[in-house]
Amino acid sequence: MELNSIESGLGINKAFSEKTDAKASSPAEGAGKFFSELISKVNDMQTQSENSIQALASGENKNLHEVMISMEKASISFQFMSSVRNKALEAYQEVMRMQV
Repeated sequence: MELNSIESGLGINKAFSEKTDAKASSPAEGAGKFFSELISKVNDMQTQSENSIQALASGENKNLHEVMISMEKASISFQFMSSVRNKALEAYQEVMRMQV
């Protein structure tokens, strides 16, 4: 039985490992792209979870454990996105409180 780390299952570490090319974009564009990709991945996981729940309810899928795993992946990815958002918002508010 092979155990995979949580990051590999969620696909979140890929968002951090991707590097931009030699033409570096501004930090705001990089952060915006990161958040867009993160939201897209979380949305995909939520949709996949909803589809697996519907398949279980309709009788197409009889593997409850797969549905539960899908639901937990969606939940954990949403919690991660929410915590990243909160930290970014706190950092922005801290910068705005700085006196020039």
